[in-house]
Amino acid sequence: MERERFGSRLGFLLVSAGCAIGIGNVWKFPYVTGQGGGGVFVLFYLLFLVIMGAPVLTMELAIGRASRMGSVGSYKKLERPGQKWHLHGWLCLLGCTLLMMYYTTVSGWMLGYFVKFLTGTFDGVAAGDEVAGVFTTMLGNPAEMAVWMAVTVIAGFLVCSFGLQAGIERVTKVMMTGLLLLIVVLAVRSLTLPGAMEGVKFYLLPDFGRALEQGLDKVIVAAMNQAFFTLSLGIGSMEIFGSYMSKEQTLGSEALSICGLDTFVALMSGLIIFPACFSFGIEPTAGPPLIFITLPNIFVDMPGGRLWGTLFFLFMTFASFSTVIAVFEMILSTSMECFDWTRRQAAILLCIFLLIASMPCLLGYNVLSDLHLIGGRDILDSEDFIVSNILLPGGALIYVLFCTTRLGWGWDNYIDETNTGRGAQLSPALRPYFQFILPVLILVILVMGLR
Repeated sequence: MERERFGSRLGFLLVSAGCAIGIGNVWKFPYVTGQGGGGVFVLFYLLFLVIMGAPVLTMELAIGRASRMGSVGSYKKLERPGQKWHLHGWLCLLGCTLLMMYYTTVSGWMLGYFVKFLTGTFDGVAAGDEVAGVFTTMLGNPAEMAVWMAVTVIAGFLVCSFGLQAGIERVTKVMMTGLLLLIVVLAVRSLTLPGAMEGVKFYLLPDFGRALEQGLDKVIVAAMNQAFFTLSLGIGSMEIFGSYMSKEQTLGSEALSICGLDTFVALMSGLIIFPACFSFGIEPTAGPPLIFITLPNIFVDMPGGRLWGTLFFLFMTFASFSTVIAVFEMILSTSMECFDWTRRQAAILLCIFLLIASMPCLLGYNVLSDLHLIGGRDILDSEDFIVSNILLPGGALIYVLFCTTRLGWGWDNYIDETNTGRGAQLSPALRPYFQFILPVLILVILVMGLR
């Protein structure tokens, strides 16, 4: 059976960027940027994005494009007889599945809040405890969360069931175009609020005093982490789209384009959040409290807040759902190859499985709220810890070793595939950096994440 291909380069870039652009771009990047000295953090982030994120991204894409297969099949095709690199392919499948076991719940929260703002749930709600109470009430209602999670899972696999071009590419083009337009509109609105420029200065102007107060070493490590994790590298979620892409462009060019789109959304998210927070005198936080408590508090006090809240959560729904369908495609495509399923069979079976497998996460905030697993973390944070702190950096390290050492696919094969096509090329002179320094940097991330 002939491998599906993207209908256009734009389709590939938007789908791949949609996989990278997710919830973390909004609820983590602005906060760690402000905490790390604004422009100081951004400069370190951009540096590590170029020297760490983009190189590993080219490796995932190269393995996918050279093999034209999913995570398990790609290793089997490129490794030598008797080698066991393909075991990592199974870990990639596990990692993407585990990621979706909690990401679908959070994506459901975004959809739920979009509907709440759209239908006027926050009309007449006072800022403060009442706004926080809406989120607390939702967490305590497993039936409500199950509905939003189920809509996310079913809609995701429905899109994937139509195939690459007719389903994923077509839907993602619309969502990503809408997402990029929405983020610009929301940023412009935020920048026009009274006192907004103070927030912009705090966010983007380099403040070495703040960076030193935080600890320059901590700022550097945080920038390294953010640059690496923002692309969701290490579990094959990007590799699958390499298997569908053409050889017309070099992978260096494509990787930089994806990184550019991802960074644009992350930076623009901060231009929504910090000006608004400074304008209304609210301290920005990180994680769910920022999205579901801090920002709704601003919207309920803002003239036309119902409209802006609706648009913001539509943007967040697009950001999270684009990641959902991209990762679903990795799980679906790899399962089709490994278990000899048709696309429709895989979509139905995996949809049922993830509907069940996602339940522990949403029950972790109510029925199973007393259950704490890794280091006292709740179910969602425990699942996230395994994916973010172990499987992502560990998987990226395996990709680097596979692409740069004689024990794996090897440097020559990797660089030839990466530099095939038009556009920016990687210099063979980078080989010592890729072989010896890049693995150490990833190992630092892995070790720091386990502390």
